[in-house]
Amino acid sequence: MRRKLPLLPIGAALAALLLGGLAIVARAPPQDLPWKPLTLDQPIGLATHWKIARLAGDPARCRAVLAAGGVVFRPSGALSDRGACEVRNAGGLYGGLPQLLPAHPALTCGEALALAVWGRQSVRPQSRELLGSEVVAVDHYGAYACRDIRGAGQGRSQHAFANAIDIAGFRLADGRRVTVEAHYRDPGRRGAFLRGVRKDACRVFSTALGPDFNAAHHDHLHLDMGGWGTCR
Repeated sequence: MRRKLPLLPIGAALAALLLGGLAIVARAPPQDLPWKPLTLDQPIGLATHWKIARLAGDPARCRAVLAAGGVVFRPSGALSDRGACEVRNAGGLYGGLPQLLPAHPALTCGEALALAVWGRQSVRPQSRELLGSEVVAVDHYGAYACRDIRGAGQGRSQHAFANAIDIAGFRLADGRRVTVEAHYRDPGRRGAFLRGVRKDACRVFSTALGPDFNAAHHDHLHLDMGGWGTCR
């Protein structure tokens, strides 16, 4: 007859699980731990979006994180369009990132911080790796705009809150341009770069939409920090 082994007490088993979990956490990088502070030199991790979203609700701390990373966020004053879509905490990005063209669009600090992280930890490294040249400027179709989501009855767009930007393309240090409209489906390196930065944007922003979403996005990437969590 086989002898039964004694079962570990429940308390000991739970303690072992806890110690194992603590050991895993101790080895986790700061970008994966939501209680670790966000810095612009951290790679994109499991907790990156959550940290940005939390800082978006505290403009002073949000600006401090940007400043610590060498990026200045200058308030642009209250925005409104004939009394509608009023935004009080918008500003523009200055220095420390690829230049936005047109320059200094009005953005919430949370959206600006997400752009800074994405630019530092996805756009620039992927352009060096895949295209052999660094992105020096980013073309966009606009940020703040007092309008509804395209299509009837879908409510205000995140653009109406200065919480979104539409990225059209990228300018490289060697003079080349890569655009969503011309190159997103390119089977070569330009397409791989655009699809790669869109994929990374899904880990940084609340919503990241491109040509795979619908025809309205055939020529840009819509990136926002307040949408429905869609990534396509």
